[in-house]
Amino acid sequence: MSRARSAQPDPRATLRGGLPDRYLTPDDIAAIFEVPKETVYQWRKKRIGPLGFRIGKHIRYDPVDVHAYVTNRKAADQDAA
Repeated sequence: MSRARSAQPDPRATLRGGLPDRYLTPDDIAAIFEVPKETVYQWRKKRIGPLGFRIGKHIRYDPVDVHAYVTNRKAADQDAA
């Protein structure tokens, strides 16, 4: 028998397989980077993490911006090495 699929896909697998077709939540960002959700909020407050935006009282992240953030971080680390 096949295992039942989870109702929500793993956001890390979604980004690896291509860009998801929805905006990401702080929970998604925390799961992708394997950090506490509070860290995601601190990144936003200090303006050092992926670019996020508000929709009403909710914070959302465009997957394209998250991908760009990762690419920039990789480049910065390679330049520093």
